[in-house]
Amino acid sequence: MTPSLAADLHSPVGNSLEYSNPVWPHYFADPFVLRYRGSYFAYGTGAEPVEADGRAFPVLRSDDLAHWEYVGGAVRPIAGATAYWAPEAAENHGKIYLYFSAAFGRSDESHGLRVAVADYPTGPFNDLDRLLLPEQGFSIDPHPFRDPKTGQWYLFFATDYLSDEPHGTGLAVAPLNDDMVSVAGPVRPVVRASQDWHIYERERNYKGQTWRKWHTIEGPFVLFHESRYWCLYSGGRWSGENYGVGVAVADHPLGPWRDESAASGPVVLRGTSDETIGPGHNSVTVAPDGKTPVFVYHAWDPQRTKRRMCIDPLIWTSDGPRCNGPSVGPQSLHR
Repeated sequence: MTPSLAADLHSPVGNSLEYSNPVWPHYFADPFVLRYRGSYFAYGTGAEPVEADGRAFPVLRSDDLAHWEYVGGAVRPIAGATAYWAPEAAENHGKIYLYFSAAFGRSDESHGLRVAVADYPTGPFNDLDRLLLPEQGFSIDPHPFRDPKTGQWYLFFATDYLSDEPHGTGLAVAPLNDDMVSVAGPVRPVVRASQDWHIYERERNYKGQTWRKWHTIEGPFVLFHESRYWCLYSGGRWSGENYGVGVAVADHPLGPWRDESAASGPVVLRGTSDETIGPGHNSVTVAPDGKTPVFVYHAWDPQRTKRRMCIDPLIWTSDGPRCNGPSVGPQSLHR
């Protein structure tokens, strides 16, 4: 059971808020933070399929991004589901829509995208009992994105590419209808693997065959900045020390997307020490000042027993977004 305790962090001083990573010391992978009516709600993949209250996905609440409290599970259980991964929330039509993947049975290969709905960020969320993309096959890490130019919603996600090299998991996107629970157009590719740091496993035995090199690009999160779209993604093996965050750019949410910085490694965020191992699967929110972008991600503890939620400022450079981290020790955020 996840303890319902706030993280032991520093107190606000003047116009800055002091914090130290991890901002939540317990298991909390794939963190997504929703800002809602002045408060923050974080959703993550839990250490177990469901929380003590029987619901999937732990939910945290905060007033400042640094001090968090556990408020329970999010999604009422789905009959037959054996795993729940990577939730992300969107507010529309006065409702909160929670997108995630669920698996049925012993194999992770059955993961497919789903959506649950609630009236408030803490839920309880009710699954709509449908796959969003029933013909897609293995699909995880859904990310709802509203285009600020047009108001159109899109669903980015990770899925397997098997027909041509590089084989492995990559990113895709489809437009959403206004109902937020059905797809309005065909699935299009976003980012495919191109570098060795994207390799998940060599000689991987998966889906009934052995793949010489299986690549993984996952965890999409899209930002709109200076008339362009930036897709942050995590690459490599989620449990490995080389896992990190890269970025692709496009002039439209449906692409074409360019990943020209990939040759330089995970340029947005990479591990720097034994204290911050395999950082990735991020979301981005805004600090209490309403202006400062904050990068929210997970990283392994030194013993590699749990992935924990961390935060650091997001900086815009001439080359695109960069996380000013991973940080160790006391840090400050604008309030």
